[in-house]
Amino acid sequence: MKQTTNHESQITNHKVAIIGLGYVGLPLAHAFAEKYEVVGFDISQKRIEELNNAVDSTHELTSDQLKSVLPKFNSSLKTQNSKLTQPNFLHLTSHSEDIASANIFIVTVPTPIDKFKIPDLTPLIKASETVGKVLKPNDIVIYESTVYPGCTEEDCVPILEKASGLKYITTDTNHEPRITGHGTKNYASRITHHGFFVGYSPERINPGDKKHTVKDIKKVVSGSTPEITDFIDELYASIITAGTHKAASIKVAEAAKVIENTQRDINIAFVNELAMIFNKLGINTKDVLEAAGTKWNFLPFKPGLVGGHCIGVDPYYLAYKAQHIGHHPEMILAGRRINDNMGMYVANNVVKLMIQKGMKVKGANVLVLGITFKENCPDIRNSRVIDVVRELEDFGCNVDVTDPHADPDEVKSEYNINLVSHSELVSESDVPHRSRNKFGMTDHSTAQPLNDSTNTPPNQYTNTPITNYDSVVLAVAHDEFKQLNSTLSHSHSFSRNNMVIYDIKSIFEDSDGKL
Repeated sequence: MKQTTNHESQITNHKVAIIGLGYVGLPLAHAFAEKYEVVGFDISQKRIEELNNAVDSTHELTSDQLKSVLPKFNSSLKTQNSKLTQPNFLHLTSHSEDIASANIFIVTVPTPIDKFKIPDLTPLIKASETVGKVLKPNDIVIYESTVYPGCTEEDCVPILEKASGLKYITTDTNHEPRITGHGTKNYASRITHHGFFVGYSPERINPGDKKHTVKDIKKVVSGSTPEITDFIDELYASIITAGTHKAASIKVAEAAKVIENTQRDINIAFVNELAMIFNKLGINTKDVLEAAGTKWNFLPFKPGLVGGHCIGVDPYYLAYKAQHIGHHPEMILAGRRINDNMGMYVANNVVKLMIQKGMKVKGANVLVLGITFKENCPDIRNSRVIDVVRELEDFGCNVDVTDPHADPDEVKSEYNINLVSHSELVSESDVPHRSRNKFGMTDHSTAQPLNDSTNTPPNQYTNTPITNYDSVVLAVAHDEFKQLNSTLSHSHSFSRNNMVIYDIKSIFEDSDGKL
């Protein structure tokens, strides 16, 4: 058989199944569907219905992007096999039998931790069971979910073998597999045997990032045999413009992924500790970091809450594996302790500032701006903003939360919080800013007289409901919150002694405290 070098001619007439259509799976499914026949599977029928209507609640894909690969909206898509053309379209389903005709399965399910900070492999196990039931000889299963080194072959492969009744083929297999053809890079010439193959290519999606999309991030690939590694490399190279990197083994690829975010976690823990030190010294942390950043090799990390499905979770996977083999990971866990306690640290500082101003803490009305784990993104998974909220509630504060990006139903389900409408908070109000006495109550005797023509206090803009809180905590730097800078700064200057503004992200010009 003549070896070819063109990716499209090497990988033809293959059907790709993406298991899990969240922040990772959906963009990947879209990218593959531009060149291949793809079936996207998710256990949520609600998710499938919204995607079939070209709506992505994660905001990773636009409606036009979805419509471009869905035959329902794009009649020009090739949906039939041909000797000359590869079908390219996306079929969405919540029925596992619909993925049976695929021969390449890519698992992109979440890998969270439980309440004891132990890896929770339940989604990965269930996805492996689903794939194993439809696995056929020579099929390839590629895992993208973040795991600890060894998880793919030690935890997932046995499930695939049990569910399928097939043998896992690897270079470590006792009997030597038979190779046909002449070119190892050609899919047709890979190992043929009554078994299946496995690969690992860790996801590197950054939710909400429209610059570094799936195609623009270099892909690490690995496989259970050299031939399968080559095939997986060519498969991803056909859609990834940033290029690929072949890892030496599946374990190496797993380790590479888990240390990416562990490294970031440790670096952020370092600057979080610096922030605590500088706060006691009366030094502005932002000013210090800007000065230090003038040296070419200073790493630009910033203090803050560390949440989300990656940085706040992955270190626990590596720590779990380390402890399993008898090593206590001191630095990794020390970084986690610092970052896990930042919410409590912020809340305590807000309360101290209120006390210093003579404000009553119990019963105080506090507004927290943002509940998602990062800016301009609807993802609320493992958001550490909740730590700030709960700590303030423990002090007896009445805490409201607003977030224009978060889904109110998801927030209610996950954290039992009813979001306050952002649009209502920033809508104009004819009610002048209330002046509070030292007990946090309105004191009409000290309120400034209203301007006869505008019915507002002298030299004051029209006030909004957001200015009527005793304290405002900026937790997430959404673009919408940045627009509140002038409103809050003006309100703060007007009632400096009876309002606290705490700016975790350092985006407001005027605040009482920040990291």
